[in-house]
Amino acid sequence: MIKTDILIIGAGPTGLFTVFEAGLLKLKCHLIDALPQPGGQCSEIYPKKPIYDIPAYPEILAGDLTDKLIEQCKQFEPGFTLGERAETIDKQEDGTFIVITNKGTKHHAPIVAIAGGLGSFEPRKPLLENITDYEDKGIEYIIKDPEFYRYKKVIIAGGGDSALDWSIFLSDVASKVTLVHRRNEFRGHLDSVDKVQELKNEGKIELITPAEVIGLEGDGKIQAISIKKGDETFQKECDHFVPLFGLSPKLGPIANWGLEIEKNAIKVDNALDYQTNIPGIFAIGDINTYPGKLKLILCGFHEATLMCQAAYQIINPGKRYVLKYTTVSGVDGFDGTRKEAPKAVVKKIE
Repeated sequence: MIKTDILIIGAGPTGLFTVFEAGLLKLKCHLIDALPQPGGQCSEIYPKKPIYDIPAYPEILAGDLTDKLIEQCKQFEPGFTLGERAETIDKQEDGTFIVITNKGTKHHAPIVAIAGGLGSFEPRKPLLENITDYEDKGIEYIIKDPEFYRYKKVIIAGGGDSALDWSIFLSDVASKVTLVHRRNEFRGHLDSVDKVQELKNEGKIELITPAEVIGLEGDGKIQAISIKKGDETFQKECDHFVPLFGLSPKLGPIANWGLEIEKNAIKVDNALDYQTNIPGIFAIGDINTYPGKLKLILCGFHEATLMCQAAYQIINPGKRYVLKYTTVSGVDGFDGTRKEAPKAVVKKIE
């Protein structure tokens, strides 16, 4: 049984920042995540994509943001149960919770913070008869490491931002990039559409529209795809086929925990502390909903901060916590380290 003060379900940016805020209050955290590494969507789906709305960072790659958050909370020694999904939650007579994963790992905590982002994701797959035969054998639904495609022939299908952005990025990595879309119009940002047009004119991207991938060919791995364009059907060789039709978010087992759900998100009380309809269970970040909710990482950071204050009061009833700025109080890690601003030199003026 893993015991902790705050059990965080979801190790994305909001969950990781919760560790830091809880640590300032001397509260220990343990995180559960179905992914094999911390970072959530930032590390799994778009680690190389830039984020522009993180305070003090005009631009930061999603993967780098994850690395910095891990570094920031490291001194508070969080525990991790990775590669496992939180499956069941049971409230005990004393008000604490036991959470068991799909692999049977048990966790016990007085506070549960659900920071599961948009939930678990399933790629929207094209309806191709033998597509599962080539999954991880040349067909990928998410691009994690662009270097994986170095000097390879890559065909991307899709008409949204992901398809446009990765076609642009891989044009300098792959030996050949082909973008297939069933319409001539794209749904992405205008500057991305203009950039693809520019790269097409330069011969760095082959654009096939309006067209649709209708078949897959290969012996053990993908070697070619069949494309239908108007009345014409033809094959095109490739090393990788990446259909980017988006991801479908699902709450998964969380939907069965007795929480109040609205539009695939968990309703919380945003007037105070982001607590759910079950006392002691909070929901922060993209997974929650309330009037005026914005699904932004920086909003998740704010919600995590207020949630930790409420958690402190539940764990320490009647005990008053005096908020101090870290520039004044410093930061004492559970590992014995201390961060503090240099002390001013006191000197008498004669």
